[in-house]
Amino acid sequence: MDVFKAVSSRLEIGEFADKQVPDDVKLRVLEAARLSPSGMNTQHWRFILVDDKKSLRELADMSTTGRWVGEAAFAVIVLTDPKYPFYKLDAGRVISNMQLVAWEDGVGSRIYTGIDEQKMRVRFNIPQTLEITAVVGFGYPKKRVLGRKKRLPLEKVAFRGKYGEPLSLKQ
Repeated sequence: MDVFKAVSSRLEIGEFADKQVPDDVKLRVLEAARLSPSGMNTQHWRFILVDDKKSLRELADMSTTGRWVGEAAFAVIVLTDPKYPFYKLDAGRVISNMQLVAWEDGVGSRIYTGIDEQKMRVRFNIPQTLEITAVVGFGYPKKRVLGRKKRLPLEKVAFRGKYGEPLSLKQ
């Protein structure tokens, strides 16, 4: 799958099939995270792979917005160092890379950020120096995923030269 096709076809998946994702796919997802760019090449992000059902259910219980992660095949807890002013931007780059690589292998994903931080820190031994930036759940979609992304037209979100000026690029 080419990159543009992956970007234009990937949808958030919150209902996962009861099917394991092979370890080689998990490794590719984590490698995509590791290979992500980071501000000043700090590589300050860290990742915790959670792929046993008991721990996934515990993750679901520690969430205010991600109860669905209990049904995922695996999840990645994304940790970043808040001492860097660009840490959330770096987390976004990591997450995007992971999701696109997973999608290439037919694995869907979804993010949650509503976290019971103290419980998660204790359960997964997360140091206080790192922020729990997001949890990304992964798995094969329960249903065949079809549909179009509901997005504003390009001319509503992109401008040329200055805000509000028409883009006017030729295809």
